[in-house]
Amino acid sequence: MSAPTLALGAPVVAPVTTPVTAPGAAPGAAPTTSGVTPVGHAARLVAAAPPDRSLLDAPLARLDPVGLDALLDVAALQTRVDRKYLVPVDAVDALLRGLPADARVLQIGDLRVFDYESVYFDTPDLLAYRLAAHRRRQRFKVRTRTYVDSAACWLEVKTRGARGTTVKERVVHALEHRADVAPGHAFVSSTLGARGIAGADALVLAPVLVTRYARATLLLPGTASRLTVDTGLLWDDGRAPVQLRRLAVVETKSGSTASAADRLLWTLGHRPVRISKYATGLATLRRELPATRWSRTLHRHLLPHTEAPAAP
Repeated sequence: MSAPTLALGAPVVAPVTTPVTAPGAAPGAAPTTSGVTPVGHAARLVAAAPPDRSLLDAPLARLDPVGLDALLDVAALQTRVDRKYLVPVDAVDALLRGLPADARVLQIGDLRVFDYESVYFDTPDLLAYRLAAHRRRQRFKVRTRTYVDSAACWLEVKTRGARGTTVKERVVHALEHRADVAPGHAFVSSTLGARGIAGADALVLAPVLVTRYARATLLLPGTASRLTVDTGLLWDDGRAPVQLRRLAVVETKSGSTASAADRLLWTLGHRPVRISKYATGLATLRRELPATRWSRTLHRHLLPHTEAPAAP
């Protein structure tokens, strides 16, 4: 099955020159440039209003800040166990209030909530999607991730490691090529080949899905773990985009054991759910795809809470 062509050729607005390091950048990475709106609507890959960052302002207000370097020193976690939860936006405040007293929120400049944009790549027959749908051990995701506030872009490859861990490897990618994997083909093919993906050199990858959301990142120093809270998640495959309303995607990132945030979420009645921003998002948009693995998540959580996004 071939994917529709996404309209991904919009021009990039040149940023001004205030140095800022992108959220999630590797320690020691060169600073990028940022301004008030370094990537404006003309450069966005989705014709919709940006995520509403204000939803997290009040819940985050009481937390002390942590800088990016300090966060990565404690919890870089490029190899980790991810647990994902769907939490009503109205319940996020109670969640954050229950975190350990040493919890910190990532702050860069005056910002605590950041705008993320990702482009996911797949083959014409959606190999990456189907490997995930059928729970194959050697599955993968290839995407570019743009930190909109700092105009920084990375090309990322995610694979499965030992005991269900997620392994993320990435390189800096030119912002103007964020919808094109070709400049990073050697990195992608060598990384997938090293992880045992058959025929990695011959994979033909094209953009299939764009996601956007607003994210806050929290550090839990006591367990060297992280917690992210995403709101306004939008999926667009070039057909009719949809946005997740009234639910936040909460993700814990830790070592092999559950973090304090996981235990708190369980106490509050939230349980991990099967959700992938790429695969579950594509299944939400394309109901004809095999999606048994995510059927419960789709019908109980996602489909009742998705609607057309607001116009820009």
